[in-house]
Amino acid sequence: MLHDFTSNLANISLPEKFTYPFHYTPHPLCLLAAKQLQHYLSLQEQWKEELKNGKMFGVLVVKTNTDRLQFIAAFSGNLAQQNNIPYFVPPVFDLLQPNGFFKKEEQQITMLNKKITELEHSTAYLKAQEQVKEAHLQAEKEITAEKKRLKAEKESRGTKRKGQLTTSQKALLIQESQQQKADLKRLKVSWKEQLSLLQRVVDLHKENIDQLKEERKKRSATLQQQLFDQFQFLNQMGEKKGLCSIFEQTVHKTPPAGAGECAAPKLLQYAYLHQLKPIAMAEFWWGASPKTELRRHGHYYPACKGKCEPILKHMLQGLDVEDNPLLQTHHADPSLDIVYEDEWLLVVNKPAGILSVPGKSTATSIYQQVKERYPSATGPLIVHRLDMATSGLLLLAKSKEVHKDLQAQFKKRTIKKRYIALLDAVLPEDSGTIELAICPDPLDRPRQMASDTYGKPAITTYKVLKRYPHQTRVAFYPLTGRTHQLRVHAAHPLGLNAPIVGDELYGKKDSRLHLHADSLTFEHPISKEIVKLKKKEELL
Repeated sequence: MLHDFTSNLANISLPEKFTYPFHYTPHPLCLLAAKQLQHYLSLQEQWKEELKNGKMFGVLVVKTNTDRLQFIAAFSGNLAQQNNIPYFVPPVFDLLQPNGFFKKEEQQITMLNKKITELEHSTAYLKAQEQVKEAHLQAEKEITAEKKRLKAEKESRGTKRKGQLTTSQKALLIQESQQQKADLKRLKVSWKEQLSLLQRVVDLHKENIDQLKEERKKRSATLQQQLFDQFQFLNQMGEKKGLCSIFEQTVHKTPPAGAGECAAPKLLQYAYLHQLKPIAMAEFWWGASPKTELRRHGHYYPACKGKCEPILKHMLQGLDVEDNPLLQTHHADPSLDIVYEDEWLLVVNKPAGILSVPGKSTATSIYQQVKERYPSATGPLIVHRLDMATSGLLLLAKSKEVHKDLQAQFKKRTIKKRYIALLDAVLPEDSGTIELAICPDPLDRPRQMASDTYGKPAITTYKVLKRYPHQTRVAFYPLTGRTHQLRVHAAHPLGLNAPIVGDELYGKKDSRLHLHADSLTFEHPISKEIVKLKKKEELL
């Protein structure tokens, strides 16, 4: 499991602290380890097709008890339907053991699924359902016809009553009416009884199916609980904690599917079990990008939030871990770069690396600065937002009424915005439109994913401004305002397939995210004049 470095490490210094796994730049040691792993992967013909579909791999640089630097490797999930592959560390729990409880019970659940499918598609069940359907149609047809006949008879009796009738003739008409009503009632009762008998046959089939489904549900829940109990995670201090205990403090309370099977927990678990000291860690994607989430071949990614964050929070205890850079104060006290201001509103040029509104960190935000500068201003102030990493024009209102008016303009899409971006590829087309629905990735916020099922419509038009040997400068015109819309539309294979330079979520980290909101056009809520503003960004 332990691998020697094939490169000379003499000129590489060890990191002062262990990698903060949710926001990091790969350490040079991790880059060397990953390079060796990637070479190994390129030689494995038996996984060639599977690796084409993409998989996350991880490396952990460790120091042995003899102070020797080596590394271990892992993959997320399974590889070629296997959990145990010699080059990689084993899983925390191998649920694919042929004689293990998971595979045995999985077989039982599979048999239940097969039986349920057979019963749901059995000739007897389908025939019984068809008989009920046909009987309902026939009953409706006969009862409707009878009602129509009785209506005609009633009208006939009404005509007769207008003439000269004897007492006995009148009595006969009343008797006829009562008889016909009784006949209709008997017809309805007869059909109700027939339908009840036919429906009972269907219900007996359904009861049998429902019993099997309930058994499947209970077996699945029991198996899931058994599985959770097998995942016990260590930390540097030797403390052990199970999945259920780890996730009971989260919003959803229960572990998501696949929790504990990612590369990072596997690597740390192996290190702790074998008295190896973790030095640095990195994870990279190898292969094609999934259709929904954005992954690029060979790029490094942070550990996922939904599955890994609660687990790693426990596993990293006892290690001296780097601080979360997102919680560090950026632009501690920047002066507001005001581009436009009057008594009703203002537009500021937001620097990259500062929040639009207060977040979880203690870092300052544009909202806080404006609130301090204008303590008497009412309302939410911020009319729209820019990502923390994005720079550019940000519109703020000084009163609730002005805020409401400007928000209405955004909803009507009458406010025009232009963003300038530097893309990490050369675009073949000079202009175009991207329509790609997006939504939050529930297991890895704040990342967004493309989804026709759950995503909200997102539309962006673009125009190429300048092409460089390996990059393109473009103007983006968003017609909708979804979170990370421009970043996803730029990076996704169904979009431009060209990440914005410096986009560490969907591309590669750089000195900054090269995305700047450079122009803004809106109708002034009070004067009704059109306000056009522009602020260039030299970094782009």
